[in-house]
Amino acid sequence: MHAGTRMGLLQQRCTGHLLFKLILLEAAGTVVLMLYALLWEAGNLVNLPDKCIGFYNFCVWNKTAEKLQCLEYKDLQVIGISPLGMVLALVCVYSCLVFSIFYFIFLALFSEEREGWKEIRIVLIIKTTILFGGLVTYLFQISEWIELSDFTGGFLALLGTQALLLLQILTATMYLRWAKHTHLCQSPFTEEALLIGI
Repeated sequence: MHAGTRMGLLQQRCTGHLLFKLILLEAAGTVVLMLYALLWEAGNLVNLPDKCIGFYNFCVWNKTAEKLQCLEYKDLQVIGISPLGMVLALVCVYSCLVFSIFYFIFLALFSEEREGWKEIRIVLIIKTTILFGGLVTYLFQISEWIELSDFTGGFLALLGTQALLLLQILTATMYLRWAKHTHLCQSPFTEEALLIGI
């Protein structure tokens, strides 16, 4: 094989391998951020001494008692917050976490062929939409009770998750364009390709 041709094939395989590694890192970052926001921060988007508002908590400062007063879901409707909307937001956001954890299995099963990457991109779009929908629904419900400066680490982590999901969609799109350009039907991550790349 001509040296230039071999070098070109090696570069193509390395490009595909790097894109795969990149999407794995982005997926890992997504899971870490979501675990931080939803488990470590217990789903709280606002966690301040005088206010604690999240998917499980709605606590505001009671001036009379001089302490945080937490409302139950049944009491939220009295102050104009829909319990159904809160539950819907909760389901959407936590569903995205579940999908993100099982996404690694999906990557392992479907990343072997170019068509599989189309499925991967569809799953990423669904995850992004679910998370965005859950956040918007929740923020719409609590908008009268919070200010932009109130948001703490949990909210920022979910924003970072949204950004990483968009990056994963971009990475999957780049992979599909690369695969179309190189006219490869099989993944560059076969044992032979990896051995050549070493």
